[in-house]
Amino acid sequence: MSQQYPTGPARGADQSRTWAMLSHLGGILTAFFIGWVVSLVVWLVERERGTGAREQARVALNFQLTLLIGMVAFKILNAFPVIGVLGWIGMLAVGLIGLVLSIIAAVAVSQHGSYRYPFSLELVR
Repeated sequence: MSQQYPTGPARGADQSRTWAMLSHLGGILTAFFIGWVVSLVVWLVERERGTGAREQARVALNFQLTLLIGMVAFKILNAFPVIGVLGWIGMLAVGLIGLVLSIIAAVAVSQHGSYRYPFSLELVR
């Protein structure tokens, strides 16, 4: 006579959606240069589970890495005295775009369950 023990409660759609929202908001909650860490952690945790949060964490991670590349490029421009102002303006623009699109993504995920950024490099597949 063998008994089957439950492995734990099944994850609901609400919990998966919460993790997906957190992955999009991670860039706002942390500094922009390390904003990708939250998305990476969510993606690594959800990667084996096959939930919607896994895909949204991947999308958010790709977007955060794209923002990081933009920030680094504009930071390099800051090193040059003549065009350094363009670097500051570019970093401000990247930061504002990241802030606005991350909030839009989190709201879209909470309402519809998924979101795709209008531009993002596909670095993580």
